[in-house]
Amino acid sequence: MSPSLLDAAGLGRYGQALLETLLMVGACAAISVSLGLLLALVLTVTAPGGLYARPVLHKVLSVLVNILRAVPFIILLVALLPVTRYIVGTTLGTWAAVVPLSFSLTPYFARIAQVSLNEVDAGLIEAARAMGCRRRHIVRHVLLPEALPGIVGGITVSVIGMINASAMAGAVGAGGLGDMAIRYGYERYETRVMFDVIIILVVLVTLVQLAGEWLARCANHRK
Repeated sequence: MSPSLLDAAGLGRYGQALLETLLMVGACAAISVSLGLLLALVLTVTAPGGLYARPVLHKVLSVLVNILRAVPFIILLVALLPVTRYIVGTTLGTWAAVVPLSFSLTPYFARIAQVSLNEVDAGLIEAARAMGCRRRHIVRHVLLPEALPGIVGGITVSVIGMINASAMAGAVGAGGLGDMAIRYGYERYETRVMFDVIIILVVLVTLVQLAGEWLARCANHRK
């Protein structure tokens, strides 16, 4: 019998699937945002004319990011199975999906964050340098605060992308709402289950979007 939002057993299964999705997305977000922001900072400051100009390093990292972004998630998921098995000891389950999700979303977020960092007014940076600020202080007190609203917006977009990708990962046994839609909705021809999962995902994405917009407004010190 297929689960239903209208009965206790079905509600428990939907709750479990939602929890697995939130665990996947939460862990992936923590990893991808941390590594992606670091990568974006390196790409920004090592660019020609940057605070720590290293054109060769910038070019190598830029090409690597472009390559990773070009690989479709489902292909990356399969290609990284040996890496996933080495890191978490298995290729199935919620935590196994975190590895390919992080590999996929880190370069994606890095590019979004890089755009926000590049949009910081160059005059502010030059003014800080003219006042004798060290380069690391410029990064911490000028570059990051000025780019923060855009970075928060990028995190919002990336988290929504993670939710979509986590649903796709359910097709290969990663658990979560995607797995529930495949097992109960598609394989058992239960259209209601797929409809319920879609509703949950829409609500989840809407909440993330609203929260992200609110945080971006709070981070915007210019208003």
